This record gives sequence, C-alpha cells and structure tokens, in this order.
Amino acid sequence: MINDRLYFRQLLSGRDFAQNDPFAQQMVNFVYLIGDRETREAVIVDPAYDPRGILSILEADAMTCIGMLGTHYHADHVGGSMMGLQVSGAAELLGEISVPLHIQADEAEFVKTVTGLGDADLSLHDGSDSIEVGSITIELMHTPGHTPGSQSFLVENRLVAGDTLFLEGCGRTDLPGGDPAELYNSLTKVLSKVPDDAILFPGHQYSPASSATMGDTRAQNMVFAPKTAEQWMSMFGN
Repeated sequence: MINDRLYFRQLLSGRDFAQNDPFAQQMVNFVYLIGDRETREAVIVDPAYDPRGILSILEADAMTCIGMLGTHYHADHVGGSMMGLQVSGAAELLGEISVPLHIQADEAEFVKTVTGLGDADLSLHDGSDSIEVGSITIELMHTPGHTPGSQSFLVENRLVAGDTLFLEGCGRTDLPGGDPAELYNSLTKVLSKVPDDAILFPGHQYSPASSATMGDTRAQNMVFAPKTAEQWMSMFGN
C-alpha cells in the first residue's frame, strides 16, 4: 500500500545538483531526500558535493531539513578529503542549518577524521535503530563490509543501500575498514529480511537503471551467485 505522506526523491550528482562540478559528474553519486509530506520534515541521505543546492531542492518542495543520514564515511557521500580533492558535504551543510548526522557508532572515528565534524554533530546508532521523520519510520540497518559502519535505510519498502549493494555488483572491500566476510554477511543475512518486492536504491548510478526490485537484483547480480561463504570469498575476497 502506497503511503501518500512519504516524500522520497532520488537525486543524481552532476545532473540534479553540482551541475558544474566535474568530480560530481564523474562519481555519479545518488543523494536521497526522505520525509513526511504532511509535516514537511525531511532528512538528506549522503549530502555531498553541493549542500546548498541540495537544500534548495528541499526548499523548492516546501520541505524542511531536520537531519542528515550518512551511509558511510567516504567523502563522496558525506564530504571531506578524497583523491586530493576537498568535497563539500555534511560540515558545510551544518554551516547552513543545525541538524545531526545520523551514523552507525562503528563509523564515528572515520567520519570525524574525514569530515572534521565533532561528537556534538553526530547522532550515533547501533544495529538496526529507527528514526522518525514526521510519521515516516526509517530503519537504520547496520550493513558493514564496505566500511565498518556502513548502513542501509529501509523505508516504506524502499532500500537505500549506499555502497553496500548496487544493481550490479557491490561496494569495494579493499579500502580502509573494508571486510569481505562482513559484506557477505550483510548481503546474505542482514538484508535477507528485505522482501523481493522492495525497491533497491543504490549509492551510485553504476548501471543504466537507477533502481530495481530486490528480487531482480538477487536473481541477476553476480554477488548473489555464490552459495556459500567460501565460494563468495574465493570470488570477492581481497
């Protein structure tokens, strides 16, 4: 059943915001806006590259930002230093409005190091906490593997998976904090509760489509082909 109160938008970096930023165009990050149409409250998922532009989109929709959700600490998602570049993100958004950045506790030190944010800027979560945005419940699912505190968001049969799971493939595990065994567990155990008819919304547009059902993803994505942890590690272990 469709909840008419749910406000949900998928924005693509370099197209919908940060249009003049070549790095944003190259990285093809998705940013998500999730909120309650009746209370006009919303949160921003992964506010990188152009916080002012993202806020302007919310404001044009007559929505008010009450928080940020970070899928993981990488600068192309929450801002900070990356590949010799400085990416605008959560810290710059906090220069506009005072709202918390919701992250998993296991990600805190990484986020603080990359973004320069302090403890007072962060709202820490463990496991599968939930937050309320008006009457909309967002489940924060701890899905480590790409990073120690990677998290995915389940709201109204939509899964915003960050870099944990793409329509084709999954996040790398060879960067600091990556763990292929943890990622296998996240994909096959933690996300197993997400039904096949739920829609997957990834952290990047690495495939022609921008979303797909979890059923189609499980059937077609090669990361679900191995039947055991040993098989998975032989294919995707570092």
